[in-house]
Amino acid sequence: MDLKDIQNLIKFVAKSGASEVKLEMEDIKITIKTGSDPETTAIQYAPVATHMPQMVAQMPESKPQFEGQTVAQPAIKADDNSKYITIKSPIIGTFYRKPSPDKPLFVEVGQTISEGDVLCIIEAMKLFNEIESEVSGKIVKILVDDSSPVEFDQPLFLVDPS
Repeated sequence: MDLKDIQNLIKFVAKSGASEVKLEMEDIKITIKTGSDPETTAIQYAPVATHMPQMVAQMPESKPQFEGQTVAQPAIKADDNSKYITIKSPIIGTFYRKPSPDKPLFVEVGQTISEGDVLCIIEAMKLFNEIESEVSGKIVKILVDDSSPVEFDQPLFLVDPS
């Protein structure tokens, strides 16, 4: 299990509303505990010395309301990624679409951008980092909601370079 798989598991647990998930595999044991808000997620990652052939996962009895959406979106993103450029987050932080609450959005879907245009701000440790475009093109999709936490290398925008 690589870092990307663990990050996806953490996101799924946070969205599902589960308070705790334990996953044991052949060589690792992962416990994810979430508090009442997404900021208090705790993760324990421990290599397991003995080989365990079974995989154990504890999930809540109720299924998340958005489960159907989660299944449908990866197929759409795979198609989009083949013809569009994905702009990813260079840092971990909070994603903001505008410079302040009373100012207009940096970019919107359908807007044409050039290299060096500011696309968003990511706040990390009370520092506001302007994220500039490294490509020119047209914004096709904004993949993150305003004021949402983002991870390193998380897709933020899809851009049509043509």
